[in-house]
Amino acid sequence: MFEPFINEPYSDFSSEESAANYRRAIEVVRSELGGHYPLIIGGRSIDTDDHIESVNPANPSEVIGTVASATPETADEAIAAAWDGFAVWSAMSAEARARTVMKLAAIMRRRKFEFSAWQTFEASKNYLEAEADVAEAIDFVDYYARQGLTLAEPVSVTSFPNEENESHLIPLGVGVVIPPWNFPLAILAGMTIGPVAAGNAVVVKPASTTPVIGAQFMKAVEEAGFPPGVINFLPGPGSRVGDTLVDHPRTRFINFTGSKEVGLRIAERSAKVNPGQLWVKRAYMEMGGKDAQVVDETADLDAAARAAVAGAFGFQGQKCSACSRLIIVDEVHDEVLDKVVRYASELSIGPAVDNGQVTAVISAAQHRTILEEIEKGKQEANLVLGGSAVELDGGYYIEPTVFADVEPEHRLAQFEIFGPVLSVIRARDFEHAIEIANGTEYGLTGGVFTKRRDRIEYARRSFHVGNLYINRKITGALVGVQPFGGFNMSGSNSKAGGPDYLRLFMEMKTVAERWY
Repeated sequence: MFEPFINEPYSDFSSEESAANYRRAIEVVRSELGGHYPLIIGGRSIDTDDHIESVNPANPSEVIGTVASATPETADEAIAAAWDGFAVWSAMSAEARARTVMKLAAIMRRRKFEFSAWQTFEASKNYLEAEADVAEAIDFVDYYARQGLTLAEPVSVTSFPNEENESHLIPLGVGVVIPPWNFPLAILAGMTIGPVAAGNAVVVKPASTTPVIGAQFMKAVEEAGFPPGVINFLPGPGSRVGDTLVDHPRTRFINFTGSKEVGLRIAERSAKVNPGQLWVKRAYMEMGGKDAQVVDETADLDAAARAAVAGAFGFQGQKCSACSRLIIVDEVHDEVLDKVVRYASELSIGPAVDNGQVTAVISAAQHRTILEEIEKGKQEANLVLGGSAVELDGGYYIEPTVFADVEPEHRLAQFEIFGPVLSVIRARDFEHAIEIANGTEYGLTGGVFTKRRDRIEYARRSFHVGNLYINRKITGALVGVQPFGGFNMSGSNSKAGGPDYLRLFMEMKTVAERWY
């Protein structure tokens, strides 16, 4: 029905033409800053008395926009509207649903630089990081449209004499989508469109630090022609709105990406059966990481150091897949550490609108928390680079920070800081390095730099992460190429961007008819 899936290409911003196009998109978006965005419930725009203000992390005096803040009452309305939307959407053919989803991908592709520029302002993503986020969002939508068609086919079953037996997958119903702020379009779009492409309806509660990007996504949803109520937009605080949505007896599933603490709380609440609830809720929790890159003495040390710097400081380390631990075998430890410090010190710090390599972290609260963790780290290990805030336009900047002489049990090696902080750990040998890498409660991404085939095979067997990268950086999973999701406290390994993701939001029905 559609062309084969191909990942959305990235622009080359060393080209003046691409950079100029991006700058033009920035100016277009700049002219639209400060707008107000309502809730979207059943296709209707609804305002509330309370508003959420979104600001530019690089210049907090600049207001990106305001969004209406939902209440428990509007949460009830959104769930009811979603069930109305589900009745229409689930009755459509898989082909008709897929065409609508593909239309959304086309709209997002047409607006790629515009969506990217919104992220530059609201999430402080430089050109490369912002466009990569939007490209991933397009990929999710494109890929899931095709997967929806595949899963609409009957499931193969064994024949039986004098009977017709059929098994097929049907959507669950209405779910709640709670995405994070760090990939405010990619993860929001993927977590939303996956269930929707399978025939479900959803209520989306975007992160309160990046709600305007969610509102822009809803404009594309409306243009694509989704029936009212299929995708509802409900910004609001988790304690007031999130709990209502998670606990609601008509909520069929919860799709969450965020911190371990919040994810475990949602998992616990979703396990409780509330009055009037007819099902066991499904809950998918994708949480944090304390990801490690291992380097041995046979590796290309320059490539390993550059990969560590890219993985640690891309988007200021605010990725669940970020390289927060660099584990180096003793023989080459000092040489690799020197390279990492040199390359990290060369990164430019500045506003995302000017395409700085290291830009502001997301919020004042996050800025404060990261700096507190750096101060704690100084009591454990040797600070060899950075460690301080950077004063620039009142923005939330922090220097790329590297700690050496970190022990595997230190807080620096165990706690997810979610900022531009890299902990360097010395290992006796390769096996010891893998042991250290596995020595946290997380298991999301990991990487190995080595030229020895036996060590590569050992890592394939023994490095316990959901996404293992060999001789490359540990961030940047591509939809359809590297299905993404982790082990242990990193979450339920639901593998976003993989062939079985939509299956999570479906159940199987079997029909047997006996012929007489």
